[in-house]
Amino acid sequence: MCSYSANRGIQQVHVDLKVEAGRELVHRLLGRADAMIESYRPGVAARLGLGYDEVQATNDALVYCSVSGYGQIGPYARWPAHDLNWLALGGFLDGGSRRENGAPSLPGAVVADTIGGYSAAVAVLCALVRRGTTGQGAYLDVSVMDGVLRMMQFVLDGQLAADPATRLLTGGSAGYDLYQAADGKWLAVAAIEPHFWAALCRGTGLANRIPDQDDPSRQDLLRKELANAFATRTRDEWVHELGPVACVSPVNSPAETLADPQLRSRQLTVDVQVDGRPVRQLAPRLAVPDPPDLAEQPAGPTPPRLVDETFREFGLADDEVAELRATGVVE
Repeated sequence: MCSYSANRGIQQVHVDLKVEAGRELVHRLLGRADAMIESYRPGVAARLGLGYDEVQATNDALVYCSVSGYGQIGPYARWPAHDLNWLALGGFLDGGSRRENGAPSLPGAVVADTIGGYSAAVAVLCALVRRGTTGQGAYLDVSVMDGVLRMMQFVLDGQLAADPATRLLTGGSAGYDLYQAADGKWLAVAAIEPHFWAALCRGTGLANRIPDQDDPSRQDLLRKELANAFATRTRDEWVHELGPVACVSPVNSPAETLADPQLRSRQLTVDVQVDGRPVRQLAPRLAVPDPPDLAEQPAGPTPPRLVDETFREFGLADDEVAELRATGVVE
């Protein structure tokens, strides 16, 4: 499947790259493209005739981005893997919570894939900015595994420097932990700065503990006293009182997250059309305002009419488009 951005927004179309006509079509599109992102295993794009050398011959100003699990080089480059594998190798799982048998817990989200996607997007945008100055295209080797390491930078830099202070965010501080409220729900407390710690202590009736924030010998005691304090009221009562002053937030379920007034106020969901009916999804945007106009855009492959109009803009004649569809090169 190929996705490309045209005057009508992001469009998706299925192209059979195993036949010469499909590869020729993609090369024609790439002749006017700014960037290409491929996520095959190393070497597959080249076998299909869409490796960097072949594509550069079509458009030497193109930004070509290869996204793979372990990158294009290294002993694991051709290994199959998924999100959990990259998080395990990168040290992410080891630093999280543990099950009763001591095993690391599964993450609550697709973490590595997400950071890998953002890494690719940022790399492409940076290369396009550079091209605007130099006129040169670029080849980008983006690894999901590398993205996990960047996400772990605070912890890994501390490991490299043998700095115990980096344990602050990984269980070394009572002011940066999870606590259960009276209703069984949980709170996230991240009172790192002294004024937030002071507000937390005053709000929980532990003002006498304000001077003990950085005392390593007191952390277990502080954690116990905070746990006892939080067990006296409901989660939402604590959030109402401490959220505005002490870096305290609810540990929401996915359903609670979608209903949270903060998310709702920023309009982070949108209805898209799937098989003629609206389906609510998270909006694919990074900033507010200027929400994307996706209400009328269907999920999945773009309707043939819109694709054909775009093909014409790229110089394909109507009979060529009809032949591509009749032979199954394009769906």
